[in-house]
Amino acid sequence: MTDPQRPPYTLWQLVLYMLRLGALGFGGPVALVGYMQRDLVDTRGWITQEDFKEGVALAQIAPGPLAAQLSIYLGFVHYRLRGATLAGVAFVLPSFLMVVALGWAYVRFGGLAWMQAVFYGVGAAVIGLIAMSAKKLTQKTLGKDKLLWAVYLLLMLSTIATESEITWLFIASGVLVWLLRAPPRWIGKGVLGVAVADQALVGAGLLGSLDVPLLAQIAVFFGKAGAFVFGSGLAIVPFLYGGVVTEHHWLNDKQFVDAVAVAMITPGPVVITVGFIGYLIAGFAGASTAALATFLPCYLFTVIPAPYFKRYGKHPGLAAFVDGITAAAIGAITGSVVVLARRSIIDIPTALLAVATIALLWRFKKLQEPVIIAAAAVAGLVLYPLMHT
Repeated sequence: MTDPQRPPYTLWQLVLYMLRLGALGFGGPVALVGYMQRDLVDTRGWITQEDFKEGVALAQIAPGPLAAQLSIYLGFVHYRLRGATLAGVAFVLPSFLMVVALGWAYVRFGGLAWMQAVFYGVGAAVIGLIAMSAKKLTQKTLGKDKLLWAVYLLLMLSTIATESEITWLFIASGVLVWLLRAPPRWIGKGVLGVAVADQALVGAGLLGSLDVPLLAQIAVFFGKAGAFVFGSGLAIVPFLYGGVVTEHHWLNDKQFVDAVAVAMITPGPVVITVGFIGYLIAGFAGASTAALATFLPCYLFTVIPAPYFKRYGKHPGLAAFVDGITAAAIGAITGSVVVLARRSIIDIPTALLAVATIALLWRFKKLQEPVIIAAAAVAGLVLYPLMHT
C-alpha cells in the first residue's frame, strides 16, 4: 500500500534535477524560478503549488538570491535539512565550477575578447526566455483574482520606474492581502483602512598561497552582500560594484563588467559572479571564500524559518500574506524583464533575437533552453563584429 505521506520522488532525483538546472538553466532568477514551476510543479508533480508559493514568498522577503533560496526551500519541503543542503549545493556547484574555469582562462589569457560578442546574442535571447517564464508564472499564480492583479501591477510598475526591487513593498503587499482577506479578530472594520495605510507606508595557479587577511576581507564583504541584499540576482550588482571597485579597488571597471557578463552567459544563478570576482582577487581560495560567504546567509535565512512556513502555511492569515507577497514578487519579476530588456536590446538584431526566442518558445513547447542559448551565442559571434566595425 502506498504511503500518502511519502514524496513521489527520491532525494537523489531532486539533487540530480538541481544539478541539471544549475548546469543548463540560463536566464537568471526569473527564468530559473519559471523552470522550477514548470518541471517540479506542473510536469512532475513533486512539489505542490502551495509549497511552491510559500517558497517564493520566503525567498522574496529574505535577503539573498531568489533562485538559490527557492532551490533550498524546495529541498526542505520533503527532506528537511539534508534536502535543503544537498539541493542548494547541487544547484550552485555547476555554475561555480564554470565561472572558476572562466576566471582561470581570463587570468591566463589576459581577458575574454569573445565574451562581448557572445553576450550580445545571449543577452537578447535571455530576454525572450525570461519574458516567457514571467508569463507562465503570472498565469499560474494570479488567475482572475483582482486584488492579486492590483498588487502585481503595482510592483511591476514600481520595478520598471525605479529599476530596483523595493523590499518594503513586498511586506506591505502581504500585509494588505492579509488584512483584506483574513483580518485578525482584534482589528475592527472601522480601523481596517487605517491599518492598511499605516502598513503600506513602512516597510597565478588554481591553488595559490593563501593570503589569510585578504580572504578574511573577502569573507566579510561578500557575507554582507549575501545577508543584506534583497531581490533577484542582479540586485547584488550595485552593492558589489561599490565594494569591489570603489571601496576596496580589487577590480577595475572593465574587469567588473566582464565579471557580470560571465555570470549572464553561464547557467545557474546570476549571483555566481561572486565566484569569478573572488577568483580574480585571490585565485581559487578567493572564489571559494566569496561564494561560501555569499550563499551561507541565504541558506540560513531559508532553513531557519522554513519549518514555521510549513507548520503554519495553511493558516488563513498566513496564506493570504503569502498570496500577497507572491503576487508582488511576480510583479517585480515581470517588471525586471523590462529593465533588463532596456540594457540587452540595443539595436535591430538584438530585438529580432528576443522576438525570435519568444516565438520559438511559444510555438515549440518542448524546445530546450540550452539549444536557444547556443544558437544565440553563435548568432552573437557572427553579428557582433558586423554591427561594431
